Amino acid sequence: MKTWTTANFKASKGKRRLGCITAYDCTFARLADAANVPLILVGDSLGMTMLGYDSTLPVTMDQMISHTAAVSRGVTRNSLVIGDMPFLSYQASVEEGVRNAGRFLKEGRADGVKLEGFYPELVEKLVRTGIPVVGHLGMTPQYFNVFGGFKVQAKTWEAGETLISQAKALCEAGAFAITLECVPPDIAKAVTEAVSCMTIGIGAGPDCDAQFLVMQDLLGMTESSPKFVKRFANLGEEIQSAFAAYVAEVADGTFPASEHCYKPAAPSTAG
Repeated sequence: MKTWTTANFKASKGKRRLGCITAYDCTFARLADAANVPLILVGDSLGMTMLGYDSTLPVTMDQMISHTAAVSRGVTRNSLVIGDMPFLSYQASVEEGVRNAGRFLKEGRADGVKLEGFYPELVEKLVRTGIPVVGHLGMTPQYFNVFGGFKVQAKTWEAGETLISQAKALCEAGAFAITLECVPPDIAKAVTEAVSCMTIGIGAGPDCDAQFLVMQDLLGMTESSPKFVKRFANLGEEIQSAFAAYVAEVADGTFPASEHCYKPAAPSTAG
């Protein structure tokens, strides 16, 4: 049994704040697991961070399952692994949503799924089926065409009341956590106080029960990042410098040096 379960994650509400991240491959998942990150989301943001798309919409179920399985192979001790259900993998019907969510657990070896938008009936069915769920409200990237871009949501208290009502319904349906993305901090605080499940903020201020950051943003591997991001390292520059140093040493003949070579072949014993 891993250190983090959906039960003790939810039980952290009001006791400790938790830092959660995205990851998309085995290497970084192993490092996050070793750092005791409570929850790793295999986000459909991989469409932008790993695959080069300008949104998450082109990401397929097969791509998500492949990356989720890679992350799961890197997590052996601590972290919950949550697979992000991509666009049109659950919106058409509850039945299709259950089938696709099940693939995350059976093939991706995930501990649960995340889904964007207000689908309490689906959440309830998934939980009854044995699939833990993280909800996602506020700025839901799969709906950016409806929003007219990636924009802050619930900017008025009237909209905030709707968000609170939706969060309560998802929590009552069985979600163990709800992501709040790009929401004013006072609204996010009110949601957090109104629900018994965990809230995970990303651009939603300091009063959520937990926080999300995209791995590449956190590590300084992106050219630009949203207002809510803090870079805890600057690996982008370090990696680029390492690549340049490698190319230069190969060009001037200093790499590989003798210490990087195997012993010379033994002399021939042929007569």
